[in-house]
Amino acid sequence: MTEHTRPRIYGADHDCTDPSSTRPDREYVRLDGGPLDGQLLEVTGLTADERTAGAYLATPYSVYGPSGRTSYGPTFSHPDGPWVWEDDVP
Repeated sequence: MTEHTRPRIYGADHDCTDPSSTRPDREYVRLDGGPLDGQLLEVTGLTADERTAGAYLATPYSVYGPSGRTSYGPTFSHPDGPWVWEDDVP
């Protein structure tokens, strides 16, 4: 994978010199579908219950505008990822 095709890390600062740089001591899941499609979410330190529950993530691209959130979670067939888009929430 080339530098320009590596997925962006969710939450990386926009002025970060390499927003797609993963760290070997961290765990990530890929976000599939929805407004954050293709980004990686760091899940290091999440408990098994937290990983099962998924996450509401802030995004300027939801149907609710910049103050909206979007929901991603694991599927039963792939509990370790990727997390799939579920819906936008206010």
